[in-house]
Amino acid sequence: MKFLSYLYRFFSNFVFLALVYYALNVMERYQQRAVVAILVLVYAGMRAASALRSFYFFQRIERLEVEARRLSGLAGEGPAAASQRRAIVTEVSGLRSAGEMKSYIDLLFLAMVVLLCITKIVTN
Repeated sequence: MKFLSYLYRFFSNFVFLALVYYALNVMERYQQRAVVAILVLVYAGMRAASALRSFYFFQRIERLEVEARRLSGLAGEGPAAASQRRAIVTEVSGLRSAGEMKSYIDLLFLAMVVLLCITKIVTN
């Protein structure tokens, strides 16, 4: 299931990149291309800021994971409760790493979109 989520994220970002490439190549006038490229750059900047902000969130979750692991060993509630907490922390850790990977995929494609837009603005 994790692989399918990565594949979906890759495919959706690839479609976005292809649409931007097509839209910028279809327009004949430089002014139209520049306006569309600038609008796409603004959109890509907002998405990149959101992806970078999510890394801060993932870092906080990682700190909570470490603290939860430390506290689960100290709590004397029995082996069943400790194993349940370990399972929850492991699941959260997997979700966090999957979220980080998806953010990396997003940033990769956003960087390609930015390079494409800058290239179309600079060249005639």
